[in-house]
Amino acid sequence: MTRYRDDAGAIRALVQEDRVHRDVYLSEELFRLEQERLFQRSWNYVGHESQVPEPGDYYTTEIAGQPLILVRQPDRNLRVLMNRCAHKGARLVCQVQGNTGKFFRCPYHAWAYKTDGALLAVPLKTGYEHTRMHACESGAGLVAPRMAVHRGFVFTCLSADGPEFSDYLGPVLTVLDSLADRSPMGELQIAGGCLRSVMRCNWKMYLENVNDSVHPVSTHESVSATARSVQDTQPADAPESIALQQLLPFGSGYDFFTRTGARIYPNGHSVLGIHASIHSGYDMPEEYRQALEAAHGAQRTAEILGFAPQNVVLFPSLALKGSPQTLRVIRPLGVDRTLVEVWALAPKGAPQVLLERTLTYNRLTFSPMSVVAHDDIHIFEGVQRSLAAQGNPWISLHREYRDGEQLEPEQEVSGTNELLMRNQFRAWATLMTADAKGASA
Repeated sequence: MTRYRDDAGAIRALVQEDRVHRDVYLSEELFRLEQERLFQRSWNYVGHESQVPEPGDYYTTEIAGQPLILVRQPDRNLRVLMNRCAHKGARLVCQVQGNTGKFFRCPYHAWAYKTDGALLAVPLKTGYEHTRMHACESGAGLVAPRMAVHRGFVFTCLSADGPEFSDYLGPVLTVLDSLADRSPMGELQIAGGCLRSVMRCNWKMYLENVNDSVHPVSTHESVSATARSVQDTQPADAPESIALQQLLPFGSGYDFFTRTGARIYPNGHSVLGIHASIHSGYDMPEEYRQALEAAHGAQRTAEILGFAPQNVVLFPSLALKGSPQTLRVIRPLGVDRTLVEVWALAPKGAPQVLLERTLTYNRLTFSPMSVVAHDDIHIFEGVQRSLAAQGNPWISLHREYRDGEQLEPEQEVSGTNELLMRNQFRAWATLMTADAKGASA
């Protein structure tokens, strides 16, 4: 049964001003439409330029079921290509990362392509003479979706009819500038491996939680209590470990999280923790501060180090932290299955302690065996199962809602205002009901 495909009104009715219908998490049909519409029409993170440092280096990933290659060109520019041979559709490369040299060669029938996607050579070339192959899509080479790079972060829009990059991300791009400027050299690099977790819940459930500063007080109560008990056993003059610095703030109360503040942007983007966050109290080495001032000036350095947001969301699939510099990619696998990738960003020219702090935080908080993540996953998976139960089919997003609430281009709210989630779902509804030119139907 198709309930939503040809009924934009039915989709919009799922997202009311102060609540959403449970079908947004449970409907297989909506999940398929998300793959076709929302993830095709939005700008999604592909990878970081540091993952492909040399010509011929490539990194593969998937967005909404579409296999992609990020590859470094001979002129050192970047290119995003579909990882799909134009002949029979075989994957050109199967490894996550590697170096292809000067061209890609399909393992199935040996069709070869330049690293910009242009068709280079085919076996039995004379067999294609007097055919229409070169005049059709197969002869045009690999599909290359639109791509944009900002401060080393690579994005793509799979639809030719989606919005322009600057229109879609707009002012939230300044967040990426702040992250990159934490390097005295103005550059970041991916460091260490990737932590991957698959959880049995809808992807939007995870993304909402990124902007939920109320849940740590109850969901992670055992985390902060355990950290306090460890702290109580330490000598009074003992230096506080990185782990304690990172776990103790989870016990901050509702008043603290309300005061942290948040800012929302168009298209579902947001910054949580614009005034303070659980990461605001980290010590910074004095030599690092001096290096930043030499590179960026004293005023800009104060802005950079003063910006330690709890979470930044680039809707629909990227979440970032400023300190520690953590990058999370949310990849929907099914209506009730989500893959989350967690990466560490290292500012070039910065002290090693910053990377150690990020790697420690990622292990403590996002590893499948961490003392934090299992709390969240337990909740997410329980919610996914219980949402189908009889009774109330609506999910409340009422906190701090006001009648006639209007979204402004940029809007500051408290850190516990569910406008952060309402903003995400309004963007979801817009992208899900947009016509071919990107306008809301």
